[in-house]
Amino acid sequence: MNEQAFSDKELERYSRHLSLPGFGVQGQQKLRAAKVLVVGAGGLGSAVLKYLTAAGTGRTGIIDGDTVNLSNLQRQILYDTDDIGSRKTKVAKRKLIKLNPHVDIKIYDYFLTRENAQSIIGSYDLMVDCSDNYQTRYITNEWSLKLQKPLVFGSVNNYEGQVSVFNYKGGPDYRDLYPEPPEEKEHPESGTAVLAVLPGLAGCLQANEAIKIITGIGDVLSGKLLVINLLTNSFLTLKINSRDKH
Repeated sequence: MNEQAFSDKELERYSRHLSLPGFGVQGQQKLRAAKVLVVGAGGLGSAVLKYLTAAGTGRTGIIDGDTVNLSNLQRQILYDTDDIGSRKTKVAKRKLIKLNPHVDIKIYDYFLTRENAQSIIGSYDLMVDCSDNYQTRYITNEWSLKLQKPLVFGSVNNYEGQVSVFNYKGGPDYRDLYPEPPEEKEHPESGTAVLAVLPGLAGCLQANEAIKIITGIGDVLSGKLLVINLLTNSFLTLKINSRDKH
């Protein structure tokens, strides 16, 4: 691989990557060839989508059936006041293409379900779960296993965030961490309280894991759960043990 595979504008845009030890042209080529599906375009998704697009991920799929509302703007930095009432996926695509016109953004203006998951997920190399409800998480995990696609997980609640990587090279999956979904009324996520900066921090870490998986650099958070607490400035890494799949 050589730098001539990129245009002059791309060489300038990605110059900090191209000069990065252990990354370079080969890492950037891998990013450009990658296809990543981001499930959810809210707080986590805003950070993930911005950084994957800026980094040069070749194709990013966005699936979300929601519209922008005023309460989103406290943490969902992809949107602004003028976007209220608009479809999140359409706004996201417009803004991300402005950020980096060298990438492809494909949108799915509806929610992920068991009925549409296979046809959508099958077109991508890996998934980044930025959803805000347990039902979507278990659907994403189910098809991650069936189609053998790595899954980058993230969640936020109040002052605490969690990040991990599931189904990576035979590693644990989401049910190894949470075997059964809790009652939504007992552990609600959609609409929960959250500090504004927390989804940005957790989303950046999710984007970082996706980039590491794509390019083959560093240690991936497979078999580990990173727990972030912004009140105590603590980062705790817990081991996740695999269940006996048989």
